[in-house]
Amino acid sequence: MKFKTDPKKDPLFCMAPWTHTFISPQSERRLCCASREKPSYIQQYIDQDGGDMSDKLYQPLSLEEHWNSDYMKAIRLKMMNGEPVPECEICQSQRLHIYTYKDYFTKALFAHLLDKVEDATHADGSTDWRPRSFDYRFSNMCNFKCRMCGEQLSSAWEHEKKQAGFWSPKDQPWMIPEVRDKIDKFTEDVVEKEFDAAVERGDLEEIYWVGGEPSIWPKHWETMARIIEKGDAHKVHVRYNTNLALISWKGKHLFKDYLPPFKSYQVCASIDAAGKIGEFVRTGLEWNKWLEHFESGVPFIKLRGPDSLVMDLTLTLPGLFGIEELLDHALRLNVKMYVKIVFAFDPSVMMSPLALPKELLVPYLDKLIKRIEPKINQKTMVLLETLQALKERQTFMEEYPNWKDGFVRGRNFMQDLARLRGDGTRGRLRIEDIFAEEPEILRWWEGKYL
Repeated sequence: MKFKTDPKKDPLFCMAPWTHTFISPQSERRLCCASREKPSYIQQYIDQDGGDMSDKLYQPLSLEEHWNSDYMKAIRLKMMNGEPVPECEICQSQRLHIYTYKDYFTKALFAHLLDKVEDATHADGSTDWRPRSFDYRFSNMCNFKCRMCGEQLSSAWEHEKKQAGFWSPKDQPWMIPEVRDKIDKFTEDVVEKEFDAAVERGDLEEIYWVGGEPSIWPKHWETMARIIEKGDAHKVHVRYNTNLALISWKGKHLFKDYLPPFKSYQVCASIDAAGKIGEFVRTGLEWNKWLEHFESGVPFIKLRGPDSLVMDLTLTLPGLFGIEELLDHALRLNVKMYVKIVFAFDPSVMMSPLALPKELLVPYLDKLIKRIEPKINQKTMVLLETLQALKERQTFMEEYPNWKDGFVRGRNFMQDLARLRGDGTRGRLRIEDIFAEEPEILRWWEGKYL
């Protein structure tokens, strides 16, 4: 199959459909974690509208059924023809990052395969290649309840919602016990086995460990040990998005023992703000413990490069108030930051900075930028660039005609969470305590704009 455009110059082209495979904790297969798709059964946090999910049957696909399906073949043909792929809107619009996932696959990880794609693709869009990059989210098991996350990616969230009755078979059919049992069985009988087969064949060039929380999965540690045992670690790049809950397993340390044999690695340590504000955003976070775990990996950066361990920051609205302290730690440790903006495709996402009206958001960002700009170095420049870019984004008030309804729904939900989690007790902050630093933002939270 011949390209109609030059893939090295085509801004729409991505190597992921030839190299990468993703599956969610609920068995949804898709192009990657950033693709917005029509869900087959479970609508993910980033998806296009999937309609009513309650009438969809749980009919998961194996990798063999998915990899050269009509859907995947059509995606590959569109990319080779230079046509836009709607599922790839996140990268095309740079909605969440100023740097895109597409560029990671095409310009970094698999640039060496670009010249081989034509020969590997048949006229119908099928390929003889097997995936060599795996983002397999075996479970939503996670010990945190980050307020910008949810039950699909956190078992702690799932348990909380069940305990509080904040779920329904219509909205979360995968939480029905009988369906949950089917998902667990499919994961064990199909997903784990096809992943293990790729490990045993030596197919892997990259693993992306992300969850849930991969550091608390036995599957993560067992797989890493098996790759080392087979002598294949030198061929594999390992990438993490982790809250650093555990950094050792059976007496062996992640940075000292597990990671050194691998070709390369990148540990993106998730964090959104320092101190008590960080603990507010990430329910379950113990800031001092997180910092201790992070610092244990810093000495190894000299051996493996500045991208081997980074502070992976998600910009949230309350988190903005704790960014400067986090930056100070990044500068003290001389480490890089990666920065993205919290997912927000609905005006009820009150964790998003874009929930603020522009006349409040921009002045606050200007003050924050003025304070941090003199400190910024090359390793933390992306924080400054993202904050500056955020000023140009449409706020919810500008983008959504129903922003008032979204505000009410979102604030009510946040207030319900505050009651459930005991905000304001046992040394925990309330969101009002955080916003009190900026009286106009606090008044907005209290309903000034309604």
